[in-house]
Amino acid sequence: MALMRQYELVERVKSYDPTADETALNRAYIFAMKMHSGQKRESGEPYFSHPVAVASILTEYKLDAATIITALLHDTVEDTPASYADIQELFGEDVAKLVQGLTKLSKVQIHSEASKQAENFQKLVLAISSDIRVLLIKLADRLHNMRTLHCCAKEEKRLRIARETMEIYVPLAERIGMQALKDELEDLAFQTLHPEAYESITSRLAFLAEKGEKEVADVIEILKKDLAENNVSGEVSGRQKRPYSIWMKMQHKNVTMEQIFDIMAFRIIVDTVAECYQVLGIIHTKYNMIPGRYKDYISTPKANGYQSIHTGVLGPLNRRIELQIRTHDMHQVAEFGVAAHWEYKQGVHREGTQYRWLRDLLELLNHSSDPNEFLEHTKIAMYQDQVFCFSPKGDLIPLPKGATPIDFAYAVHSGVGDTCVGVKINGKISPLRTVLQNGDQVDILTAKNQTPSAEWERIAVTAKARACIRRFLRVQKRQQLIETGRAALTAAAKEYNQTFSDKDLSGILDKSRFKTTDDVLTAIGEGLVSATDIFHKIHPELKLSLYQKTMSLFRKSPDKPAAPTDKKMPITGLFEVLSYGFAKCCHPVPGDPIVGIVTSGKGVTIHTQDCPTLTQYTDEPERWIDVGWNKDGLPNSVLPVRIKITLSDQSTSMPELMTILAQQGAKLSNLTTQRRGGGWIDLTVDIDVRDKEHLDTILQALRSSERISSVSRVKAG
Repeated sequence: MALMRQYELVERVKSYDPTADETALNRAYIFAMKMHSGQKRESGEPYFSHPVAVASILTEYKLDAATIITALLHDTVEDTPASYADIQELFGEDVAKLVQGLTKLSKVQIHSEASKQAENFQKLVLAISSDIRVLLIKLADRLHNMRTLHCCAKEEKRLRIARETMEIYVPLAERIGMQALKDELEDLAFQTLHPEAYESITSRLAFLAEKGEKEVADVIEILKKDLAENNVSGEVSGRQKRPYSIWMKMQHKNVTMEQIFDIMAFRIIVDTVAECYQVLGIIHTKYNMIPGRYKDYISTPKANGYQSIHTGVLGPLNRRIELQIRTHDMHQVAEFGVAAHWEYKQGVHREGTQYRWLRDLLELLNHSSDPNEFLEHTKIAMYQDQVFCFSPKGDLIPLPKGATPIDFAYAVHSGVGDTCVGVKINGKISPLRTVLQNGDQVDILTAKNQTPSAEWERIAVTAKARACIRRFLRVQKRQQLIETGRAALTAAAKEYNQTFSDKDLSGILDKSRFKTTDDVLTAIGEGLVSATDIFHKIHPELKLSLYQKTMSLFRKSPDKPAAPTDKKMPITGLFEVLSYGFAKCCHPVPGDPIVGIVTSGKGVTIHTQDCPTLTQYTDEPERWIDVGWNKDGLPNSVLPVRIKITLSDQSTSMPELMTILAQQGAKLSNLTTQRRGGGWIDLTVDIDVRDKEHLDTILQALRSSERISSVSRVKAG
């Protein structure tokens, strides 16, 4: 497999996370390449190919830039002169801690006698529990090592790594729901541990795939027709059976290979949960169900978040088929597990339900003096995560291990949870923080005037309970913000000797982004908008008076009457025909969100709304003007923009750059260069563009060049 180039890696990350730090990604790639320079793998390939491959695997799961950077650097502290301090200085605290976690984890040897294995497993849990991304990177690291395991010369080492993969990393991947990665790890380990069985099964798979290709296609078409006849839109696909899963069925069910191969496997993916059950009804109505093959993991998901309906029927062409029925979202979670809804992508470092079991293991670790006892409890925690409790009427309520009566109350109904005041467990009054056990009978006590407390969110463990509690607290907080906003608006009105009532806000809703008056007051209470600005929207004549007062500082003809805005002007929002200019610090172009700043003696200067220089005007709100682009008045001429380019220091690089700019109609007006070493040049280039869309097209064209490492717009002088 070819080594992923630097620009390819950056572009892949940027494709799913446009806000990713491109400079840091480039820096990490180059740093790792230099640190591993001269090192070789057993295959003879440059060692640097390994961290790049690990990073590439993680981009398939669309993980955040910090994780990708850590993947590139994960072996540098252990195997190169780089230190933790170097990583911290160059890439920040977050990446440094992740690299440190991976470095510690690399020292854990999971093989050896039972007691040593138990002790090392304790260390592994400690390492990965600090940040789940450590586990994700380690799994990708292990996957690439397994893909290249055939290059290892010593058979004993290959067998040890394969056993370790099967005993430790496969269960961990399954536990966080990364099914596709788990499946590949299993098959690769199976290939090493049982090569003859693997060869026999894969040969049979290849033969049947060729022989039954038309039959699979026919079944797919029949199933599609069945859905269409019932007005259901869905994707139908045949699934390739996996060598290891076939082997396990042969071992556990004591069946022959031919009996397993007789069953065909298909998957139906639809848009909604309701359609999943509709499809199930269509299939079971038309085809005879095979007893014991029906499982509903939608109503009762697996501990790792997996959801799907499984069934087996005597289907089209009188063939036994296995069916999985799920939604698109369920399919993403089934394939990618915790990475499918990775909360670090939004910059929110929050513990997810998919890996809370690690926290439980840590607590167990703190109370376990015997490593073997800890290892045994760990196996239980990894595979047995549910407790089953009963309501007073005998209804069975499944909950995750560690659940409390608060979780039980919300599992019954959100209304029961919101009004919960106490609980009887097996007929005895108990604290709400009591951890429920298998078989407990739980009777929730309620009161109309009771409301959830913030403490409940720390006690509850289920997603539903925590979400309901947060929702209630948000409503409560919103009411407080509304009152704060109302008080701020009343104070703003008093500064102009005016009064304020909520009715005054209804007149500005049509011209704002707010839907209700409460939305406006909440935004003021949160500090998202200024009470003075909202008051000026209610009474624009007072704002105009303040604006005119400011204008008098520099207007040459103070007695000249105000004139309406010229319709041919490219800028809207100026109350008079005033001189204006575009800021040279940020170079705004049509399409950029903009703001006007009143400058004494110069008129109005137009800045982009994210221009760094605007911070100096924070305490002068009277100088800010809400302006925009007037499409009817945009000039035919172009406007200058400054961009920064990191270019390969080759003789053909500059001509290629000039060709790209010419092809995109970008006129070059200024260019400065600075060599940065390592075969790269930093260029600062001023080009003329028509609008932001034109600029984005130019930047995209530049990024597609192999000779250009990075391109960014300059908005700071």
